[in-house]
Amino acid sequence: MTEKTGFAPAAAPHATTAVHTSDAAIVAGETSIPSRGENMPAYHARPKNTDGPLPVVIVVQEIFGVHEHIRDVCRRLANEGYLAIAPELYFRQGDPNDYADIPTLFSGLVMKVPDAQVLSDLDHVASWASRNGGDANRLLATGFCWGGRIAWLYAAHNPQLKAAVAWYGKLVGEKSLNSPKHPVDVATDLTAPVLGLYGGQDTGISLESVETMRQSLRAANAKAEIIVYPDAGHAFNADYRPSYHEESAKDGWERMLAWFKQYGNKKA
Repeated sequence: MTEKTGFAPAAAPHATTAVHTSDAAIVAGETSIPSRGENMPAYHARPKNTDGPLPVVIVVQEIFGVHEHIRDVCRRLANEGYLAIAPELYFRQGDPNDYADIPTLFSGLVMKVPDAQVLSDLDHVASWASRNGGDANRLLATGFCWGGRIAWLYAAHNPQLKAAVAWYGKLVGEKSLNSPKHPVDVATDLTAPVLGLYGGQDTGISLESVETMRQSLRAANAKAEIIVYPDAGHAFNADYRPSYHEESAKDGWERMLAWFKQYGNKKA
């Protein structure tokens, strides 16, 4: 298993554009969260100086697990005033650091993780946050790639969620026992506003599927918006990978913060 400061082996090659966020003004580290009778590992970050409970952002990992990029996203959010928590959602099925390439990681681990288990674990993360300095009335979520799909599903699962932002999460796909529904199937069930951020050059998520999702959202009269960056591919926010598209990533980040502020960062 690789050290906790690195990037997942399957995410190679790693680019020199990786962003490293200072932790000078925050408190960050590992923790464990009780969930379904087990202790789920998680990374959390929060501002050092706080006045009362903090708005909470659950950060849902890419297929690579909670490696350095996801931890850095948590630190960035902490610097914006949030309690950010990234749970290790594969912990029952295995360790993504044990896989050297994406196809093997996907078949050997990712496909074995049931959506129902993930959504239940996220509920326990929300509960933990409310007991550890977070404001249960300001619960938010964001996710990347695999986690982008989960962010859509979670916005249809937890009625306490105030807003979600899904980064290049798959919208349609084959159904299975572990994944009985995809985002396009839950458009009518969304209880939180969702912002979807997608790349026009994404070879894994077609523009046709994005348009299908838009039509489903319109038909459901859902409070959601999908932005497509024409020059970006998949994983355009992954600054540690060659797929990084800085302009789109920075715009998406600002849109995410604005979305959270508009819909979820208001005290009850």
